[in-house]
Amino acid sequence: MTPAVFLAVLSAAAMHAIWNALVKVHLDRFMSITLLTVGMGAVALLAVPFVEMPKTEVWPFIIASVLFHVGYRTCLIGAYQAGDFAQIYPLARGTAPLLSSLGGIFVVSEVPAPLALAGIVMLSIGTFVMSFRGGAHLERFNLRAVAFALATSVFIASYTLSDGSGARLAATASSYAVWLFVSDGALALVLCIVFRGPQSLPLLARDWKAGLLTGTLSGAAYWIVMWAMTKAPIASVASLRETSILFAMLISVFALGEKMTAWRGAAALGIVMGVIALRMG
Repeated sequence: MTPAVFLAVLSAAAMHAIWNALVKVHLDRFMSITLLTVGMGAVALLAVPFVEMPKTEVWPFIIASVLFHVGYRTCLIGAYQAGDFAQIYPLARGTAPLLSSLGGIFVVSEVPAPLALAGIVMLSIGTFVMSFRGGAHLERFNLRAVAFALATSVFIASYTLSDGSGARLAATASSYAVWLFVSDGALALVLCIVFRGPQSLPLLARDWKAGLLTGTLSGAAYWIVMWAMTKAPIASVASLRETSILFAMLISVFALGEKMTAWRGAAALGIVMGVIALRMG
């Protein structure tokens, strides 16, 4: 992984953490996730005239990714409802790089270098430690919540592999990203109308500024990731992306005044060691 790709993915992780920390809307979880997805699609729609239409062989990857993203959002909402999301979400994100690594090996025949593989494992362990917080809140975990978390990780790994392969096959990563975001946003809007009715549209419109802000930041962050996967191994990029958990912790400590515990410090150290190993690998 070149220094440019390495720094780009780290910036994408930071952007992911920032929009999660800054943007607050008065919507339920289904509507807030829909708002983000539709906002991302709306911003991408502006870029359609400037990118190529994907070739026929690229569309199966876009369609698969859209369906995987629907599954991801569905399980994410279930995770919100089933348990302590502050723990369940990092659990899902920490498992995904391991699954992406296995998928990279068996699906796209990419075997990470030993040092890179060690970095992936250290990143995942650091994320797990941050998730479980030293076991202080294990009583909040239940089988349903863990099932949603693991299902979420499967969908994350699935769309990561699909998008990495599709972006490599497309004319450019930008072309693939724009049409993916437009397609995903359009389907999210349709599903919102189907499940919540036309009366849901004014609720989305009320928070359109938040939708455009989150959509822009989230879309830009994931575009960087897809571009990086055309330049470096998918598993390494997917793992480095999860440093967003570290940036989120730094924001919570230095901007929101939360306490820096020993377990958080240990988790951060594990993540940083994983980042260094990935860079060296």
